[in-house]
Amino acid sequence: MLDAIRWDTDLIRRYDLAGPRYTSYPTAVQFHSQVGTFDLLHALRESRKALRPLSLYVHVPFCANICYYCACNKVITKDRGRALPYLQRLEQEIQLIACHLDPGQKVEQLHFGGGTPTFLSHDELRQLMGHLRQHFNLLDDDSGDYGIEIDPREADWSTMGLLRELGFNRVSIGLQDLDPAVQRAVNRLQSLEETRAVIEAARTLQFRSINIDLIYGLPKQTPDNFARTVEEVINLQPDRLSVFNYAHLPERFMPQRRINSHELPAPAEKLQMLQRTIEQLTAAGYRYIGMDHFALPDDELAIAQEESTLQRNFQGYTTHGHCDLIGLGVSAISQIGDLYCQNSSDLTQYQNLLGGAQLATSRGLVCNQDDRVRRAVIQQLICNFSLDFEAIEQQFNIDFRGYFGELWPQLQAMAEDGLIKLSNEGIEVLPAGRLLVRSVCMVFDTYLEQQNRQRFSRVI
Repeated sequence: MLDAIRWDTDLIRRYDLAGPRYTSYPTAVQFHSQVGTFDLLHALRESRKALRPLSLYVHVPFCANICYYCACNKVITKDRGRALPYLQRLEQEIQLIACHLDPGQKVEQLHFGGGTPTFLSHDELRQLMGHLRQHFNLLDDDSGDYGIEIDPREADWSTMGLLRELGFNRVSIGLQDLDPAVQRAVNRLQSLEETRAVIEAARTLQFRSINIDLIYGLPKQTPDNFARTVEEVINLQPDRLSVFNYAHLPERFMPQRRINSHELPAPAEKLQMLQRTIEQLTAAGYRYIGMDHFALPDDELAIAQEESTLQRNFQGYTTHGHCDLIGLGVSAISQIGDLYCQNSSDLTQYQNLLGGAQLATSRGLVCNQDDRVRRAVIQQLICNFSLDFEAIEQQFNIDFRGYFGELWPQLQAMAEDGLIKLSNEGIEVLPAGRLLVRSVCMVFDTYLEQQNRQRFSRVI
């Protein structure tokens, strides 16, 4: 059974290293400034020739309040007028990108992230979606996966009704923790009633999927009070859950400096929280998809994993990895064929570049053949917990054992430890290794030794 996990505290202690989340390979750490607008235009031209379907990501960076744990690219402001000049530039970017694509390229997936997308007024959301529909081939039969991140403190029934009217059929709800003491410690006061109201609205309006985000390892959390939060969330019956490990990196993320590090749970308590969460969710019928993700058995992610068609990109686990991903907005990342590119993460620079009728591409990377091989290997392991050597050999015309010969001792050690089953045919990630699949993937990451591990969160 694919969702089986075996908790092994000794293995977790030995293999719980800091490393990438592999929403891409190579990771964004490898992006460099030699990749720019010319590379993006070339990739868009190739996408147009191949008539590849599209996935759009739109970044709305504004939040009315700061959450101390947050590591997202955001702008904290009470001034709703700040959104207008940003939206004007975003609409310019949409127009500039779309003119290099074919109207026949269908947008199978759309996601609004942030920040808080519902920071925008109803009129602004309506205008932005109208502009996207004008310039991209958005589906109008509700068959696409069109999702938006929701802060229940910024949404009500009328907001949810508008989003459904505009074509959204999936919502992702930030919750993090329900305990008032934890909420005060991270400056995010949000009641269960507010969250439940948004979920009830989504169900009544026939949104297809509801995801809830939780974070373990926050200040003042204990195994007992987090278990109570998980129990309340199970009662809400979301289709998917994301249970993130809080990475305290105050030297990188300024808001985290407001968190009292003495109030953070000890590593042993964090492990206990995760173990109990897995037990609670499994007992409630959720399947472990991988990394931080859980889903009900009839969810598309769970079905795709059963059928070995699950994929992963900058939006996380997905059934649309075959699409070219176009990132729109400040800091947004695109993945088009073998090109990764990222817009400027500085709001002023982003707006100034587009104000001058230039795209805001600031850095990126073009995958070479070795990147493509390793990307395919890591994708198979992190999505399906297995790897077929012959499939990789046929796809890339290599001898797997010869190509990765220097890695064999590490793989054998993992096999002896019970993380994986290693044979002449392939790798199977065993139940004790599934929580640690990032550590297995890291063996194949040729860039990792050159990187500062402090840039990454721990596996667990």
